[in-house]
Amino acid sequence: MAKLYFNYSSMNAGKTTVLLQSAHNYRERGLTPMLFTPKLDDRYGEGWIKSRIGLQAKATIFTADDDLFEITRTQLEEQNIHCVLVDEAQFLNRAQVYQLSEVVDRLNIPVLCFGLRTDFQGELFEGSQYLLAWADQLTEIKTICHTGRKANMVVRVDDEGYALKEGAQVEIGGNERYVSVSRAEFKKVFIGGQRIKFIEPVPVDSEDDQEAASGQQSGDLL
Repeated sequence: MAKLYFNYSSMNAGKTTVLLQSAHNYRERGLTPMLFTPKLDDRYGEGWIKSRIGLQAKATIFTADDDLFEITRTQLEEQNIHCVLVDEAQFLNRAQVYQLSEVVDRLNIPVLCFGLRTDFQGELFEGSQYLLAWADQLTEIKTICHTGRKANMVVRVDDEGYALKEGAQVEIGGNERYVSVSRAEFKKVFIGGQRIKFIEPVPVDSEDDQEAASGQQSGDLL
């Protein structure tokens, strides 16, 4: 039986990498995945899903007005669709989460959604709220805070590293705007007004690690 899955995390946990690896796995077995990405996230070009380690794939863009069930059903008339994968699923609206549940229940196609759970103020996104309520299976993709604790929240910061407490819920950005933190650190930074600690990534310095990273970036491209 097909299911509706919601794979959630804070930023930079590898959600997109898992999505693209899943798409690769389907294609490798002669099966066809259908990928969706929101129009508003055009950091890598419109209609492209790209991970931080270099994996990428073309995807169908959607806006808040699109019916994802009808798009999938129409595509199904042209070719078999064995799985639907949705990137940045927090940007779905309530109606679209329902439409994806119809893809599962009426078309018997599994739907895997990947996205953030909460915004920079610690509030649920609309898409995440209804995926948490309606998905058949919930999976947290874990990453860590600079404190070493599990990071399960996100803060939006200014150029000085202080949390921004007001603003639009949706503001596209990367590591220069958002930092994944633990709940305890979120309280210190967002509520307590402390400055976030910026961390420089540890460089890859061994030949084995470099070869492994290179293989990750090139070996599983779609």
